[in-house]
Amino acid sequence: MSMPKGYQSELGYATVSSEEGCMGYREIAEKMTDEGDKMNHSTARNVFLRAMEKLAAPVCKVYGEQNFVSMARDPRFQECMQEIIEDFGVDI
Repeated sequence: MSMPKGYQSELGYATVSSEEGCMGYREIAEKMTDEGDKMNHSTARNVFLRAMEKLAAPVCKVYGEQNFVSMARDPRFQECMQEIIEDFGVDI
């Protein structure tokens, strides 16, 4: 299901530039397909967002928040998770 025409996210969208050495959803899907797992860019996005939801749920529980889905979709939360992972020295 596509977004309604004219829809704008309140907090923007998480994007990465190729300068950062990161892959977008399309590049992730192409790499997964090359490795034998059939995937398109929307599936790659859905898998990523489900993973973000699994990280956001315990954070929300600690702070008494109810809506972990919107937190998981927030680009600021995603950027924080990236920084935390990089601080632990994990190459992403």
